[in-house]
Amino acid sequence: MKKILLTSTGLDNIKIKEQFLELLKKDINKVKALFITTAAVEPDAIMVLPLCLEDLLNCNILKENITVYDMHKALSITELKKYDVMYVCGGSTDYLVDRIKELDLSSVINQYVNEGGIYIGVSAGSVAASGEYKDGLRFIENVIDVHCEQGTENGVVNSQDAIYLTDNQAIYITDEQSIIFE
Repeated sequence: MKKILLTSTGLDNIKIKEQFLELLKKDINKVKALFITTAAVEPDAIMVLPLCLEDLLNCNILKENITVYDMHKALSITELKKYDVMYVCGGSTDYLVDRIKELDLSSVINQYVNEGGIYIGVSAGSVAASGEYKDGLRFIENVIDVHCEQGTENGVVNSQDAIYLTDNQAIYITDEQSIIFE
């Protein structure tokens, strides 16, 4: 079953954090996270990486259970399945999508998610998961815009409408539906 959270700013909002923790079906001390920094190629995005890492640490995921991955080498489904969650940071969506395409990671990540792995997108990590990029992950066909002053109304997502997320909103995607909440 798909367990996808797409956000503008990660797990800052307590309800988004609680939704993430609810998705974990094991002892938090045993949770392993893949922390993907690939999109952070500009100074502003690089400076935010410690805050993104804090999201996972504030959930009580052990530091030694977090692996940094920058998409500069291929990743097999066997390797990816060692992790309970992949947390994809923000930055340059174009660069992130180019790396996904170049390493042919879309099918691997989609298989991971379809087999129960948790995907958390933050900013560019969310946009890369939307329908905006032909070579993106396309977990949802809608185009997503992040860091919006006014967000799309909370509730079930209409299939083709563009989605605007404030910094306090997230989209929770399952096999059955996609729901915006804050």
